[in-house]
Amino acid sequence: MKLAKYRHPNGTIHVGLIEDFTAVPLNLSGGQYNCLADVLESDNPAEVTEFLADPDGRVSLGKVLLLPPIDQQEVWAAGVTYRRSQVARIADSAVARTCYEQVYKAPRPELFFKATPHRVVGPNQPVRLRRDSQWTVPEPELTLVLNSHLQLVGFTIGNDMSSRDIGGENPLYLPQAKIFDACCSIGPCITLPEAMPPEDTIQIQMSVRREEEVVFAETTSVSQMARSFDNLIAWLARENSFPDGVFLLTGTGIVPPAEFALRGGDVVEIAISGVGTLINPVVQG
Repeated sequence: MKLAKYRHPNGTIHVGLIEDFTAVPLNLSGGQYNCLADVLESDNPAEVTEFLADPDGRVSLGKVLLLPPIDQQEVWAAGVTYRRSQVARIADSAVARTCYEQVYKAPRPELFFKATPHRVVGPNQPVRLRRDSQWTVPEPELTLVLNSHLQLVGFTIGNDMSSRDIGGENPLYLPQAKIFDACCSIGPCITLPEAMPPEDTIQIQMSVRREEEVVFAETTSVSQMARSFDNLIAWLARENSFPDGVFLLTGTGIVPPAEFALRGGDVVEIAISGVGTLINPVVQG
């Protein structure tokens, strides 16, 4: 079962069930459920979705504008959860080499704040390059959707845009390398856990097109992660609360080579098993 937010051709915004290339709106006029986060906060989101679905309002996906499936949740991210990411981060920053060598195997993971909702874009909306960076790359990540009780209630796709030259210059610059307007894309939907394939079979694919030519493409698997979802969630929950819920990007196993940098006009396409495909054009800040 997949849930999404979308703008109807008449301009109204809806929460809907995605099935058979259509969006079935949920009736949120009853008072108890007012937004997608409320549905995810329920004891049984799948049952609530089935109860609220209004088949009479069904509309083709080709006629709606999918929006990022986020309300007021914070967005956080985990780093160096794949060996490929560890190697890249060490290469980026000689100053922080020891830190990145150690954190890959350390009990405590790297967790960092990524975005507020207004910095998040959805499907087909542009992600942005910082004006003060010459080396920005996309980072495709399976993203956990957690409610206010830190329960795993869904999965989506996240693109953790990263300015590698800024982060590599000094590890204390990491927030600036990671957090800026349109620094994160999420979507196209949220897949409830029972509809996902087995964890060790989830594939992550990313390609970058430039003037219709694929200039980078790579595939990895969630099975290559060094940490489990439960481990990351448990550490995120330590001494922290998320009254509106939280999205947690789980790290990237795909890192373009050092000579690659995104350019304005590129198109990033990320596909993850069980969720779908997230496509974003790239614009220069």
